[in-house]
Amino acid sequence: MSEESLTAEHIPALTGSSYAARTRMSQLSHAQSITLRMWHGSARRLQGDAMRTKFAFLLHPRDTLRDDLRQLLHPAFGLIPDRVLQGALQHLPLPPLITGGIRYDDAPDQQAGWLITVPLSASQLLRLPRAHVHGKINQAVDRARDLGASVVGLGALTAPATLGGQVLQERRDIGVTNGNAFTAAMTHLAVERLLPSLPAHPTIALVGATGSVGSCLTHLLAARTDAALMLIARHQGRLDALAADVSRPGLRVTTSTRMDDVRAADLVVLLTSAAEALLRDEHLRPGAIVLDDTQPRNTDASLLRTRPDVTIIDGGLVQVPGMQLRGTIGLASKVAYACLAETMLLTLDGHEGHFSIGAPGAHKAAHMLDLAARYAHLGFHLAPFRSFGRLLPDGALGSAPRPRLLERA
Repeated sequence: MSEESLTAEHIPALTGSSYAARTRMSQLSHAQSITLRMWHGSARRLQGDAMRTKFAFLLHPRDTLRDDLRQLLHPAFGLIPDRVLQGALQHLPLPPLITGGIRYDDAPDQQAGWLITVPLSASQLLRLPRAHVHGKINQAVDRARDLGASVVGLGALTAPATLGGQVLQERRDIGVTNGNAFTAAMTHLAVERLLPSLPAHPTIALVGATGSVGSCLTHLLAARTDAALMLIARHQGRLDALAADVSRPGLRVTTSTRMDDVRAADLVVLLTSAAEALLRDEHLRPGAIVLDDTQPRNTDASLLRTRPDVTIIDGGLVQVPGMQLRGTIGLASKVAYACLAETMLLTLDGHEGHFSIGAPGAHKAAHMLDLAARYAHLGFHLAPFRSFGRLLPDGALGSAPRPRLLERA
């Protein structure tokens, strides 16, 4: 067979896995072999591109409205008092806004998704009448659908404001995901990375353990670590049910509804849905490590001054070097929130319909790791640790994460 005669018709016969197919491959010249492999690889990539759908991701400003709206919309918003902006968001018929977009390095000419800002602050999403809040979020979901998105991700407090997406699950015009399966998976990898930095036989406190991320993470940790788990949440009944569900011989699980009990923990993982900082310096034992998975975050930068012995790590962050972001999500370049990354991965794989609604099971966390491995050419791995946005020195904490720990049981 000459190089000039190598055509697409030869690919099926030459790229099989049988002995005969491998023999036919061995008869090609080096140039033919390289050409064939490049052709076949391009065919797979093109098929993958055909599967891809588009996404939208919902954001909202925090209670520091001047700062957020100045960055998102226009510098002039930085001159308006927060209380005036709060009133405007609550009472004016403001529509959701497209405040950013995402493309990928392997398809830079194609719009992959949009960032849509819901015109409510963090505290308003949690405290205003539910009908008003749900109406605003549904308007943003409508905008996502009209843009052509097949899946919309619920960022920050838009997820708990809709009961983890359950308020939207009757919609059939667009898929919804709260992003919490991949968030739980990445948080589990972060905990595993931190374990070598903890004392022998450590205690890990999960604050917000009965929530959407918290319950999934509790199941993952209970199945794969011997560290003592302290489950903390507001409702004792839900805590008791969760503790009973994950119980196994050799695993010590305690429950509490008191933040003061966090002081017994070596590692504190924050998984709550609150508009303000909940963790204070009196809650932490000397030398504790805090993994803050919340947005808006539940730790305040003042802890760095009042408790220099404590290490606070920004949780739920994913490195995506193949992402091209227009706009801002308040993170370092090429870093995304895990909930956003889940939305991206689902549409890279052509997913349609709902995914993470309510509390996702551990099997969905494992599925998201499968997708992250499938699209690893774009990134989607645990980001280097940061504290309030500042990169921690290499090797300062733990070792590299071990994805095998989340393989399906």
